[in-house]
Amino acid sequence: MESASIRRAPPLPDVVRLGLIFGLFLLAAIAWAVTDDRMAGMDAGPATDPGTLGFWVTAWVVMMAAMMFPSIAPMVVMHARIEEGKARQGRETHSGTTMLFVAGYLLTWTAAGLVGYMVIQAGQELSLGFLAWDRAGPYIAGGVIAAAAIYQLTPLKDACLSRCRSPMMFILSAWQPGRIGALRMGIEHGAWCVGCCWALMAALFALGVMSIGWMVLIAALIATEKLLPWKAIANRGIAVLLVALGLGVAFVPEDVPGLTEPGSAEAHGAMKSMGMEGGSMDGGQMRGAP
Repeated sequence: MESASIRRAPPLPDVVRLGLIFGLFLLAAIAWAVTDDRMAGMDAGPATDPGTLGFWVTAWVVMMAAMMFPSIAPMVVMHARIEEGKARQGRETHSGTTMLFVAGYLLTWTAAGLVGYMVIQAGQELSLGFLAWDRAGPYIAGGVIAAAAIYQLTPLKDACLSRCRSPMMFILSAWQPGRIGALRMGIEHGAWCVGCCWALMAALFALGVMSIGWMVLIAALIATEKLLPWKAIANRGIAVLLVALGLGVAFVPEDVPGLTEPGSAEAHGAMKSMGMEGGSMDGGQMRGAP
């Protein structure tokens, strides 16, 4: 009964649909501006120090809003469409459910960001010398990017991407009524999105997580595979691009446009901007977190 009602939900009025899309893109634009302001001059290249936990969490949430809001617009519109359809049918609805759906989505990505933070911190605490940029660093960073390319072609990636690309498929399997239900749905959709994009985010860490340029590239790749109609072409095209990028980082990092190499003057400047003047660079490996 519920699934039949969802399938018959009428389209949103254009003013509501366009208003939702415009609102998401406006929030994304504001988040990009805030991210650019906060992270200006902080790109120290692969494995940039994430700073304090408080700084990282706030920066990461804003980053996710900037990078992901355009890509989830179809899902948000579909959620609002179902709620509007229920209201027209005289069924019980609750205000603010679509906003809670988005909040749940960001909550899942916040948890993913905390995992990334812990991985970087653990690596820095271990102080593994072979990770230094003048040793195996370029090969490890390039390998992470190449691994992201391989993940593009796995069944798990395909399953997660299918859920992200098909709002109706997700809604039919995951619909829960009420405010708590909307929050849970957002958390679940965020989990599918993390499953789809975690390798691309790992590639971002390998390139420089504080780099606006690399953020824009990864966000564009995510939007391409989620929004364009040619799923297979987009997916495989991104895999080819990641392979080429991974090989470049591994073997000719100095020729990769926009890549800040650890140990370079640019990396030292970024460390100073993060309040790490007392830190040192041992073979390109950062120490002395703020």
